[in-house]
Amino acid sequence: MNMHNRFRFLSISGAILWLSVFGLFPGLLMMGTSFLARHEAHLVDFRFSLEGYRTIIDPAFLKILWNSLYLAAGTTLLCLLAAYPFAYTLARMETRWKKVLLMLVMIPFWTNSLVRTYALVFMLKTRGIVSTILVWLGITAKPVSFMYTEAAVFIGLTYTLLPFMILPLYSAVEKIDGKMIEAARDLGAGSWRTFFHVTLPLTMPGIVAGCMMVFLPALGMFFVPDMLGGGKHLLVGNFIKNQFLVARDWPTGAAAGVVLTLLMLALIYVHGVSKGRLNKAGKKKS
Repeated sequence: MNMHNRFRFLSISGAILWLSVFGLFPGLLMMGTSFLARHEAHLVDFRFSLEGYRTIIDPAFLKILWNSLYLAAGTTLLCLLAAYPFAYTLARMETRWKKVLLMLVMIPFWTNSLVRTYALVFMLKTRGIVSTILVWLGITAKPVSFMYTEAAVFIGLTYTLLPFMILPLYSAVEKIDGKMIEAARDLGAGSWRTFFHVTLPLTMPGIVAGCMMVFLPALGMFFVPDMLGGGKHLLVGNFIKNQFLVARDWPTGAAAGVVLTLLMLALIYVHGVSKGRLNKAGKKKS
């Protein structure tokens, strides 16, 4: 075995070992725990039980699941509306500011998202930056607080996940052949018609990828609703965390984790199918 093959073998083996130990094995443990019974003293009783799954089909959990889907979908839409114009403008820029703005998009990845959420607390609280600006502009007569509201949760999730939407969109827009846009304009298409019939379809893979990268993490990001929503707006992630750390009901928490994992796998499958169809449609048009 030469040096190249040895390096490839070690790299692949290391990646498989890492994913198995920290991904596959914990997932199997969670799945196995979901089929056990709860034990007051030892957390789980090693006997087969479907009590955890019976608990999560309760209307209370289904309401949390629906609320999670609603918040995740709303966050995805807000990120898409905010990121698309920015990503399009950034990709079409030809000045030195392009690298600066792209660096600013990347900077949040260097800071822990929990720390950035604490920064939002100082901005949204009663005498925070936002309230102070509103009073200074005369929009409100006295300081107001945005904390512990649904709007605060949307702001926190959007702020945290916005870079995950910008980067796929930026990559998709940058790959657009400018000659296709010029051809559409030469054929008499206006700006809006060119956008809806040329730019938007060509960037659809980036839109789908960005939506998946925002929607999936938003389902389980429990600390944002805890800190900014005051626990009033629970996500599935909050429910799982509470079952493990507060209620000490590991089978129910594991069952909810299995359901969330299956939901994410289903969405990833839909993403793969839609991406394949988009690629086929693009090849037919070309």
